[in-house]
Amino acid sequence: MIHHYKQMEPDIHSSVFVAHDADIIGDVTIQEDSSVWFQTVIRGDVAPARIGRRVSIQDLSLLHQSPNMPVTIEDDVTVGHQVTLHACTIRSNALIGMGSLILDGAEIGEHAFIGAGSLVPPGKKIPPHSLALGRPAKVVRTLTEKDYEEMARVRKSYVDKGQYYKQHTDLGQSF
Repeated sequence: MIHHYKQMEPDIHSSVFVAHDADIIGDVTIQEDSSVWFQTVIRGDVAPARIGRRVSIQDLSLLHQSPNMPVTIEDDVTVGHQVTLHACTIRSNALIGMGSLILDGAEIGEHAFIGAGSLVPPGKKIPPHSLALGRPAKVVRTLTEKDYEEMARVRKSYVDKGQYYKQHTDLGQSF
């Protein structure tokens, strides 16, 4: 469901795949070649949600904000299944592993990898090019060339899948 909140309407580029059972509400912007997968909720009813190009927000994820604290996701980000992003910033080329929670004021650096099931507490900054994991998340090492290759593979696979679903199924919404 794509729905307004008060006078705010989602602004979703025509190339974006949005699953038929995803909910996008209010002050939400999603740029080119991104994808919002099944049963995901993006609510822009407290502050803006800004999603860049070639971002995948995978199944069962939730994006929301706190007053004066938007959710910002830059270009080429992968957000795994069942991730909660709340009033945080995710920089370009980051990957957020399945089941992770990224909380208010947290910032994930460029090319950072958050391991599955991690909790990034409020205000925590994860530096660029690092692997962080745990509850609370701690940086465990610098990423390797192999890590970057795998992150790029996953990112590309979701851009390609999103475009396929958009063009070849009736499981998406039209804009």
